[in-house]
Parts: sequence; C-alpha cells; structure tokens
Amino acid sequence: MDFDAVLVSARKERMLKQGYWQNKTMMQSLHEAAEKYPEKEALVSFRTENKQQISLNFKEILQLTNKIALGLKQLGVEKNDVVSCQLPNWWEFSLLYFACSRIGAVLNPLMPIFRERELEFMLKHAESKVFIVPKQYRNFDHEQLANKLQAKLETLQHVVVVNGLGDNNYDQILVNHGLEKNLDALTQLDDFHADPDDVTQLIFTSGTTGEPKGVMHTSNTLYANIVPYAERLHLNENDVILMASPMAHQTGFMYGLIMPVILQAKVVLQDVWEVSQAVALIHQHQVSFTMASTPFLNDLANTVAEHHDQVKSLKTFLCAGAPIPGPLVQKARQILGVKVISAWGMSECGAVTTTRPEDDDERSYHTDGIPLPGVEIKIIDKAGNVKPVNEAGRLLIRTCSNFGGYLKRPHLNDTDADDWFDTGDIAYQDEQGYIRIAGRKKDVIIRGGENIPVAEIESLLYKHPNIAMVALVAYPDERMGEKACAIVKLKEPSIQLSLKDVVDFLKTHQLANQYLPERLEVWDDIPITPSGKIQKFKLRDLLQQSEKV
Repeated sequence: MDFDAVLVSARKERMLKQGYWQNKTMMQSLHEAAEKYPEKEALVSFRTENKQQISLNFKEILQLTNKIALGLKQLGVEKNDVVSCQLPNWWEFSLLYFACSRIGAVLNPLMPIFRERELEFMLKHAESKVFIVPKQYRNFDHEQLANKLQAKLETLQHVVVVNGLGDNNYDQILVNHGLEKNLDALTQLDDFHADPDDVTQLIFTSGTTGEPKGVMHTSNTLYANIVPYAERLHLNENDVILMASPMAHQTGFMYGLIMPVILQAKVVLQDVWEVSQAVALIHQHQVSFTMASTPFLNDLANTVAEHHDQVKSLKTFLCAGAPIPGPLVQKARQILGVKVISAWGMSECGAVTTTRPEDDDERSYHTDGIPLPGVEIKIIDKAGNVKPVNEAGRLLIRTCSNFGGYLKRPHLNDTDADDWFDTGDIAYQDEQGYIRIAGRKKDVIIRGGENIPVAEIESLLYKHPNIAMVALVAYPDERMGEKACAIVKLKEPSIQLSLKDVVDFLKTHQLANQYLPERLEVWDDIPITPSGKIQKFKLRDLLQQSEKV
C-alpha cells in the first residue's frame, strides 16, 4: 500500500532539530534489550481460559520475532503491506508487531469486540493482506467470521488462527515452520533496515462522532510520546507493568506493548479483566505500574478493601478516558496506597497531558494534567483568538507525537500549515498550565448562549448511587435553542429515578441552575464504542426518533 502520511515530512526537520524524534525503530530497541538483558524475564502472557502463563525473556522474544517475520514473508507479506489482527492481550499479539516491524509491514490492531460490519469496513479500507484472529475468544467464533470476511474481500489473502486446528494455525504458519534454518532467509532479514518515518501502525478511531478513520503512526511519532511519558512518570527498567487494557486500543498498544521494550522492563499481559486475577498477578510479579480506565481502579480498590489484601508493590495507576471522580482518587490512595495519575490523549497522538507523581492528589480529579515535553497547547475562540486563563474554548495541540494523517483521507487531518491539530475538544487551562476537558465540540450544549459543561455534569451524575452510565446530550428548544437531556442507564432496572431526583442530586453539588438538565431519559442500553466511549451521535439520533413517535 502507498501510505499518504503527509504530516510527517512537513515537520521532520523541526522535530529532529528539537530532539523530539529519536530516529529509532522497534527492532533497534528490541536488539538493545536482548543484548543488555538476554535472560531477563520480559513478557508474561496470562490466559484466562486455561489460567496459564507464558513467560519469555528478551532473547526468546528476539528469536521468535525472527521466526514470525520469516513466516509472514512466506505468506507474501512485504514492506508497507498491512497485517490486521483481532487478538486479545496475548504474547502472539506483541510478537506479531515486532515481526511486522522486522520486515517493514504495518500492523493494524482491531478490537476483539468488533463484528462483521466494523471489520469489513476496516479490513477493506486498510487493504489488509493477512488477518490474524483467535479461534475463539469469550465464546465467540472469530475464525468463522474471519473466513466469511476473506470470501468477501479481494485484498485479504490469508487468515491465520491462534489455536487453529487446521493448516491456518498460528504456530504452524508463523513459528514452527523451520524457515529459520535457512541462512539465506535470515540474511535477507538482516539486510532490511526500516525507516523510522515509515508507517508502522494503523489504528482506527473509535467512531464516537461518526465513521472510523485510520490513524497512521511512524516509529518517530510513537517514540516521541512514549519516551517523555515514561520520563514524566519516572518509569525505568526496574518497573513491572501490568496491562489489562486492550492492546488493540492505543493505551494498551503504546504503553503495554512498545514501552516495556523501550524501557527494557517487564510487562504482564492480562487478556480478560478479572480483578481477583489482577490482584494475584500484581502479587506474583510485583507489579509497580498499570494504566486503565476508572472502572478498573474502582474494582481494584473495592476488592483490596474487601479482602484486606494489600498490593504494596503497585506505586502508580494512570487513569485516562474520562474525568476521575475525587472520591475514587481518595479511596485509591487510602486503600491501595497508589498515586493516581490523570491523563488525556487521543489515538492521533497518544497521551497529551498528565498530572505528575509530585502533584497533590487533588490535581488528578480537578484537572487532566499538564502537557508532556514536546507538546504545545492553545485554547481559542471561534475567531481563532487565544482564550484567557480559565475560559473554555477549542483545544488545539502541536505535538511531536502527532500522527501522520488519516489513511486515504488527508482532507480530514485537521492539522494546519503550522502543525496545529484541532482535537475536537473543548477545554480550559488554569494559571499553572493544567487543562480540563469540558467536552467535545459536538457534545457542547449551548443553552440560551450559555455553554453547558457537559463532561463536568456527567462526572457528577456518575457519583449518583443508582446511575451506572450517563450521557448529557442536546435536544432542540424553540426559545433557548438547545436544552440538556440526561440519558442514563440504572444499576438496577427496578429502581425508579425521576428528573427531580437528578436535579436535586446535582443541586447538592452546587451546580448552577442554568446547567441543570431539563429532561431525563432512562434507557436499558446506551450505545458505546468497543473502547467504552459513549456514541453521542447515535444518542442524538435515537432521541430525535423517540420524539417523532
């Protein structure tokens, strides 16, 4: 495939001059780790289905990487070919990426929860040559679906199945083929040298506001985020990282797959979030760092409190994806003894802002952090003027880790000639430079000319004891233009919840009257993306449809 990563060349000179691009590839980092710590346990892959752990040291990872790379070449995979995978957090996933990097192929990770409609679009758009899936995962037959898709897609030449029973078996095709005995084949691998500016990852946006877009990253754009991220959090080779967030999501991919190799640290992969198992893995491997969404942190705190089982090795828990409720930060500090770090980022650039380990705990629930090194932010009004401190506006970022562009859709790149990327978010910045995300442009509700802080109200409603999920969306009003409707899913369907209950609850948190929702919808199901984001555009459509009935 010819990739149109037009945003890379335009800023290469400046990034190199400023020292943010390291001109390094995954394979360079893996070779360095294998040379320095060949026998160090580097990757532990825990599989929930059979409760088995697979352990690999850096030397073994390098050897297996070469084998898988040779297997991919045997399938006809060449430089710039796309290899898609729909794998859980298994060792096969990590090593597949290393192998793709070895031969200059591009890995396209896809969430295991995706089904036919999403997969067909993404595999076709990416022109994937190989699709690698588990035979079964969480009682779903991925092999059957993959074969069905292959019959429909001309570019999809091979389906490879982890734990497959036929000739398409992952181990048979990619590991136990014996091709490594061919010295000429190994020499050909050694002759290949990847360019740090080549596209190495293609990951689709979650589709919160519409059709998914294929985000292109290079080694330089990925490393430019991961390195300062690790430095900000004081992570090093002595850390043990637990990754239970899906590696098919940017969080898991960047900080659970790539970062441990860069740091020469150990990673423990958990394929299904089971909090009791997570606690056991933390104990067994003396995990010091993990990164996940707030439900994971809440589960962990509750379980440790219930069983009086301290996780003393765990020092840092980074939460991203949604504002962290203050009570949860306090509970985690008291029960777990961990430092909770708040962060905000995007698939297009990784983490953009984080709080610091040195910050007061309050920073983690009042803000989304300060920019990482190599990141500039600008908050502007509709005319493009910079907004004063503590005033919300459009959030633009200029970052060393900004993506190469959207595959086949450069007109949607949202990056201007000066390299400012429009995040689509509304935010404000305080006197110390910390930002707070107040909502997305399309999420903002303007009631009588007054911007309603959507994210803030949603965060408050999540504290309601009976609410499991909530989204604040606009509905039209003749006089005010827009009003706010709270759409909620209850923890127990038998519970009764009225608009008055919601309003009274918000009033106890001293919320201004003009921000209060004026409509309540209680739904059994709220549409979400595979990464857990509520699809607000679908909610608006459903709300409009309900009004017409």
